[in-house]
Amino acid sequence: MTQDNIDCIIYRSRIKDGMYLYLAANKPYSELPDNVLQGMGREPEEAMRLTLSLERKLARADITQVMENLRERGFHLQMPPRAEYLANWDNDKLGLRGREAE
Repeated sequence: MTQDNIDCIIYRSRIKDGMYLYLAANKPYSELPDNVLQGMGREPEEAMRLTLSLERKLARADITQVMENLRERGFHLQMPPRAEYLANWDNDKLGLRGREAE
């Protein structure tokens, strides 16, 4: 892991659908704050392992913020999206936003 790259493990919560935890690869899961452990569950599901860099794009998170949190805290918690966000995201993907009324 260099200063520009951060190796991390991404966990999926078994308790709350859409909640993900980015954990610095060198930080033990058991050392997370109790409130994070309660939200994620004692045995979350490992979703993937990544090496983050500023060039990488993340689907629902700002890479700069994620990397800053990993450096400062050792973890970043991604909360489930709100319904409005999902509706806008779907419309963007379908090219429906910004269409002028005919």
